[in-house]
Amino acid sequence: MGRELLLEIGTEEIPARFIPPVLEEMAAALRKRLEQERIAVKEIVTWGTPRRLALVAAEVAESQAEVSQEILGPPKAVAFDQYGQPTAAAQGFAKAQGVTVGDLVEVETPRGVYLGIRKQTSGRPTKERLVEILPEFILGLNFPKSMRWGALETTFARPIHWILARFGGEVVSFPLADVASGGFTHGHRFLAPEKLEVKDAGEYVETLRRAHVIVDPAERRAFLEAELAKAAASVGGEVVPNPGLVEENTFLVEYPSVVVGHFEDKFLALPDEVLITSMREHQRYFSLRGKDGKLLPHFIAVNNTLTRNPDVVRQGHERVLRARLSDAMYFYQVDSRAPLAKWVEELKGVVFHSLLGTSYEKMERFRSMAEYLRQNLGSESGSIAVSPEAVQRAATLCKADIVSEMVGEFPSLQGVMGRVYAENAGEPKEVAAAIFSHYLPRHADDDLPEDMVGVLVGLADRLDTICGLFGVGLTPTGAADPYGLRRHALAIIRILRHHRLHLDIPEAVRQSLQLLKSKISRKPEDAAPEILEFLQTRLQHLLLSEGFDHETVTAVLAAGCRDVVEAADKVKALEEVRKIPEFPALAVAFKRVINISLGAAPGEVAEALFEQPEEKMLYEAAASLEKEVEEALSRRNYLGACQALAKIKGPVDAFFDKVLVMAENPKLRQNRLALLARISRTFLKVADFSKITT
Repeated sequence: MGRELLLEIGTEEIPARFIPPVLEEMAAALRKRLEQERIAVKEIVTWGTPRRLALVAAEVAESQAEVSQEILGPPKAVAFDQYGQPTAAAQGFAKAQGVTVGDLVEVETPRGVYLGIRKQTSGRPTKERLVEILPEFILGLNFPKSMRWGALETTFARPIHWILARFGGEVVSFPLADVASGGFTHGHRFLAPEKLEVKDAGEYVETLRRAHVIVDPAERRAFLEAELAKAAASVGGEVVPNPGLVEENTFLVEYPSVVVGHFEDKFLALPDEVLITSMREHQRYFSLRGKDGKLLPHFIAVNNTLTRNPDVVRQGHERVLRARLSDAMYFYQVDSRAPLAKWVEELKGVVFHSLLGTSYEKMERFRSMAEYLRQNLGSESGSIAVSPEAVQRAATLCKADIVSEMVGEFPSLQGVMGRVYAENAGEPKEVAAAIFSHYLPRHADDDLPEDMVGVLVGLADRLDTICGLFGVGLTPTGAADPYGLRRHALAIIRILRHHRLHLDIPEAVRQSLQLLKSKISRKPEDAAPEILEFLQTRLQHLLLSEGFDHETVTAVLAAGCRDVVEAADKVKALEEVRKIPEFPALAVAFKRVINISLGAAPGEVAEALFEQPEEKMLYEAAASLEKEVEEALSRRNYLGACQALAKIKGPVDAFFDKVLVMAENPKLRQNRLALLARISRTFLKVADFSKITT
């Protein structure tokens, strides 16, 4: 049985967004370090609040594991002379290892018998090692921003005020910055700030709970959610769901205390999104809805301390929110006086990127691109029935709200306010909807656009961004993607797959680069391959994340990826075919055809040059295969195409058994290679089977 390690780092208030990632890092980093030190450990649990980062490691070994080491010396034949006496080589090796020649042992190796020594290195007590490990572990934690304090060179998220470190109940003493570790923690800053001694994890959690600190984030979140529900019910409402705001408040407080506030009914005239955003972004307040689905003139604020007089606290929150909502009302009224067309003109003064021009110029480009997509994007049922006027109008207006007062104050409302203002101005519903939906998805877990006008405008906008930035050399690196190009590429792929839209990606990229030709500094023919590879890599990562086999994905994409939906369907079909028992033998035959015909000069197959019946049989099978695969592909029946390929295994095996491909006669050799190349081209319409090893 091991012993328990309890560590707490007490600090000034750490920003809420810093805490969840570092708690994950703490568990992983400590486990890795203990493994490196040969110290066994079982479960590691982390806890955190704004003022403390804590972990408990269960069943930590009391000492490092022993190490058995075998060190080889000279060969036995060299270590002893003809009389069996140790040579200088044996004596020198023994002396270097601090032993006598008699302590050396014979070790059998593939190269013969050698002399060597086996050493057992005892492990040090874990408590001794923790004195060295823990300071390095603490200072090695990563934060988006760190700071120094006082005259110290030490950096951490916020100044460290205390460190609790116990191993098996005993204090692990070490200095760090201007703090010495001990066996004490501290309670809530205002409600119980005194020093508190704790011996183990169980006592630690209970002691802090009595001191008004809920140290476990999961418990604190559950407590907060229960308090929110209770407070909402007190005014006949429900909390507007917002998991992100719940998480943020969870890590803003050590002991959640909620209060329900009220605001004037006149502010309900603002769009719901404005009210919710104003409360959320500036004050981190929760909005409430009634049973009829409408917003209530109430909010819930989360405090970090119990209040003696809740009315005073409530009035303070109400006073602050009233000022915020008054500003929002003013912005809304000012914006409502301006026509959308005026804002579109103002985009000429908004720089999208210094190398790519203004937002107005960008709008003109992706407006043209949206029309191209309308004409060239295909669905499962054929072309897309969308009004060209709606696409043009939505593309023209979709960035106009960038210059509005409301979006200037709340950037997250971009698109949302555009939709509201378009509705107020009497724009067609599909145009107003697209002004918002063309931004979807805004992040990995966001909804996808369901309206086709928004789909076309959003795809065009993202293609312009990707092609434009690649065109001026601003490509993502392994460490940085400041313009979110990976996110844009993934959004394009997800939208196309969700709506099963067939788009010739290389042609679309070529068209977008053509629209950008006056802005980009690179030749389109140089930028296009990089863009296509970038998009294909994103598709590959997405398919792998969905559980498809790496070889299957590689084989399909290596054969070319012009259509995202088609590529994904081929992967799914090939994955199914790979499950049949005969596939390994089929894969061998496929690869044999592809490999032997690789690099063969193109040419017609001459039946007159056939010498053996197996050539004729394979030729006829190839013609039948071509027809069957073409028909299957034209119907987008990719499983049928894969199954058709499997039928040619017999003729291929017979051909290779009876026919010498690399005949001395150059005409025969070329004809046979041309036949195999023809089959290979048919295979490659589905996948590059040479990428599959089994």
